Amino acid sequence: MSSSIEIARHTLLSCGLILAIGTVAAFVAQRIRIPDVAIFLITGIAIGPHALGLVHIAADSALNQVILLFGASYILFDGGATLRLAVLKQVWITILVIATIGVVITAVITGIAAQFVFGIPLIVALLLAATLASTDPATLVPIFRQIRIRDRVAQTVMSESAFNDAMGAIITFSILAVAQGGTFSLSASLLGLIEHSLLGIVAGVVLGYLAALLIAHEKWAFLAEYAPVVTMIAVIGAYFAAEGMHASGFMAVFVFGVVLGNKEAFGFTMEPGEAQKLDEFVLTTAFILRLFIFILLGAQVDFALMQQYWLGGVAVTLVLMFVARPATVFLCALPDRRARWSLAEMLFMCWTRETGVIPAALAGLLLGMKAPGAEMIASVTFVAILMTILIQASTTRWLAAKLGLLERD
Repeated sequence: MSSSIEIARHTLLSCGLILAIGTVAAFVAQRIRIPDVAIFLITGIAIGPHALGLVHIAADSALNQVILLFGASYILFDGGATLRLAVLKQVWITILVIATIGVVITAVITGIAAQFVFGIPLIVALLLAATLASTDPATLVPIFRQIRIRDRVAQTVMSESAFNDAMGAIITFSILAVAQGGTFSLSASLLGLIEHSLLGIVAGVVLGYLAALLIAHEKWAFLAEYAPVVTMIAVIGAYFAAEGMHASGFMAVFVFGVVLGNKEAFGFTMEPGEAQKLDEFVLTTAFILRLFIFILLGAQVDFALMQQYWLGGVAVTLVLMFVARPATVFLCALPDRRARWSLAEMLFMCWTRETGVIPAALAGLLLGMKAPGAEMIASVTFVAILMTILIQASTTRWLAAKLGLLERD
């Protein structure tokens, strides 16, 4: 039997196992009432090569990269589609500040802590901190899908996680340039951020409007029956259109979701049956991709690599969770007099800063580029992913109930 057929059979078997085991894990998560991403992560560790060895899909394989790239894009689109423009108008100042200045505050505090804990040069500590600084939409969007939190809080946290990815990536690569002997230019970095964001927003708006036209316009909706396929094509199109313009692909798919999710505000209306079919398709597809992303992420945790740095990683992650994030939220949200955040809302935002797919992808890129301290950065990033998802994601419902922020279905 040829090697390509053998690889195909192994891949198909692995995917079948992940789907079957992931479905059982999702059922368990539903019964014990915690977000499924935490259970998926534990399941991935259990069935991965370092435990039961049922699934072995390499982190640098094409299949893994496709799942991560498309999965994160689609989950971002889903998150954008759940946002409401009326709510965003109230809280846009907080979102803008926390997704830009907030990332810098988080990176600086975490970087100082990392330098102290590991005794490494400040520039390497800041490189680690920048990798960890952005929150993860692939984790947060599903959590707020499953737990009904007060609208403006949920939408602020989801929007922040979508917008701060571009900022996190730009800061990471700016610091990397300095660490490798280059120079840092504040004006060039700010210009890069604005360019990345604006072009991403434009690509998302254009494709979102075009998709709404084709599936929900009174005259031109000749693809209404194929709405699920149109959205899938448009998610891929929005990502690559933005990337082709050297902009943020993740920003584009998020904005595409916002436009399509608020199509009624632009004068588009779908038939009730078609709208329901699209909603069900998006929910199911996002669930499957979430299942794959987090089980694979768990399966790829390299315990041999983590062993050397786990104690320092725990210390840095605790600073990230209990010092850097609260400082960021209070400094960025408290001055927003328009939003008038309550103490309960700000405390909840302090606790929702899961690290996940995007920081893992950045750490993987740094490893591939042989950046200074890359192995230490990858180890600490996985410690942060495990701690924030297992501790914060699993206690989100409990904390929201304690703070009186749960919405009744």
